Amino acid sequence: MYDLIIRGGTVHDGTGAPPRHADIAILDGRIAAIGDIPGTATETLDATGLLVTPGFVDVHTHFDGQVTWDSHLAPSSGHGVTTAVMGNCGVGFAPCRPHQRDTLVKLMEGIEDIPEIVMVEGLPWNWETFPEYLEALDQRRFDIDVATQIPHSALRVYVMGDRAAAKEPPTAEDLAAMRALVTEGINAGAFGVTTSRNVMHRTRAGDLAPSLFSDVDELCALAGGLSDADAGVFQIIPAPAEPAETEFAVLRQVAETSGRPLSFTLLDVPGQPGEGWRHHLKGLEQAAADGLTMRGQVAPRPVGMFFGLDLTLHHFSSHPSYKEIADLPLAERVAILRDPAFRARLLSEQPENTNPTTLVLIDAFRGSYQWGDLPDYEPRREDRVDCRARAAGLTLSEYAYDALLANEGQAVFYLPAANYTEGNLKPVREMLGHPSTVMALADGGAHYGLICDASFPTFFLQRWARDAAADERIELADAIAELTSRPAALIGMSDRGRLETGLKADINLIDLDALKVLVPTVEYDLPAGGKRMHQRVEGIAATIVSGKVTWRNGQPTGELPGRLVRRGAAAAA
Repeated sequence: MYDLIIRGGTVHDGTGAPPRHADIAILDGRIAAIGDIPGTATETLDATGLLVTPGFVDVHTHFDGQVTWDSHLAPSSGHGVTTAVMGNCGVGFAPCRPHQRDTLVKLMEGIEDIPEIVMVEGLPWNWETFPEYLEALDQRRFDIDVATQIPHSALRVYVMGDRAAAKEPPTAEDLAAMRALVTEGINAGAFGVTTSRNVMHRTRAGDLAPSLFSDVDELCALAGGLSDADAGVFQIIPAPAEPAETEFAVLRQVAETSGRPLSFTLLDVPGQPGEGWRHHLKGLEQAAADGLTMRGQVAPRPVGMFFGLDLTLHHFSSHPSYKEIADLPLAERVAILRDPAFRARLLSEQPENTNPTTLVLIDAFRGSYQWGDLPDYEPRREDRVDCRARAAGLTLSEYAYDALLANEGQAVFYLPAANYTEGNLKPVREMLGHPSTVMALADGGAHYGLICDASFPTFFLQRWARDAAADERIELADAIAELTSRPAALIGMSDRGRLETGLKADINLIDLDALKVLVPTVEYDLPAGGKRMHQRVEGIAATIVSGKVTWRNGQPTGELPGRLVRRGAAAAA
């Protein structure tokens, strides 16, 4: 008598091996048998015509705050993700002294686009140290498993106080303290330490993230903490504007210091000197030859931003007159914007903001594309907003004003900001096919009103394993391994990511032919009535976590078998 039997599916075990038709039996949250299973179960799922895969492991999320107030870790949990690794990019909420909470909240607001009021209302702050944060999460229940990493900016503020966001370098005592706290966090159950060197990572007011004031010796101190623990991984965002040769040398030095796996954001960035991503791939090949474990985290499509009246940014969001009405309900703003006198006043103004990054993003609206009923991640250049404005004989502002009012102000505009330099995804395919890269960067739990990439796993299967031309298609078995066993191995989890007897019963049932990601919608479902984008998917018949069905046909079941996963025994087979 089993708890659950999945019958008649096409089983992909997550290793890249060819599929087979088999049943899977589950008992006590583990896979009990695979094959022709004659027994009975409390529940049986008919998987005829469906793919049966391991649950997806997402190594790049930002659920650090959401896990403290929400049990449903959407949107990721609705896209087949059964394990989410958070704490990326050097931002998070632990360790943190009581008087430093506002600093970390403002960092997360600026870098990950989570409204301050949502965090003020939602965060319980029943911790100070990183081990205490883990203890707090141990009391929570979720629809997926979560794992933590130690964020550098929080660590720097904890150790250096007000000096963390100044140009004053850390003392030897500061470096030693940070190194010791990394070791403490790893020993308590964190899976790694993370940092960022991207100058776009700022507070909403424009102040740089504390990690950006760090030199290589500080990064090596963090790496030394991993070395002392003899465990964990190092995640880093390189400086995109710096030469790839310089940045990869830093990455390699950190990897050599830690002796542990290192992963970094790998993108085709417009304006980066040379083709930096190609240099990074060559560096990864040399690292592998030298015995270093280094991986590039690659997005499966353009890394894009959304604009709209009901989102964080749009063409007029920093215009003085618009700021006066920005907090009104959407319908009231639309009514005001339709007033000819207000239109004339707004069109006469220029954006004003203390954050230079915000002004850069607003200006980038000119390169965005207006979406209709279906998502279009590979648009034609002639459909850009500025091209359409020119064709209509209008200024960019005149065209944008009318376009933003479409669909009662709910019009959505998509900007393919990276990975689309030449107007195609050929560089993305080359990066995805490299043996030293892993599909990642979905950013679930962050960028509530600007980016909506938590659908990366399902889009990856749809675009590259099903719809791609024959000469660029990724074999389905390899694509599933890219979502399961390979990211699990990178982060050091050996109890999941594969369908094998004795391993954790995290499983997806997928109708590949029906798989389709939809256009994001805006919903007000955060603390204090905060809003965020959701992007739903069709074609996932069921998601199972620890033997419990958590999602059926796009809807949560209410089951909450997900737990905090600690590095060590809890994540070992």
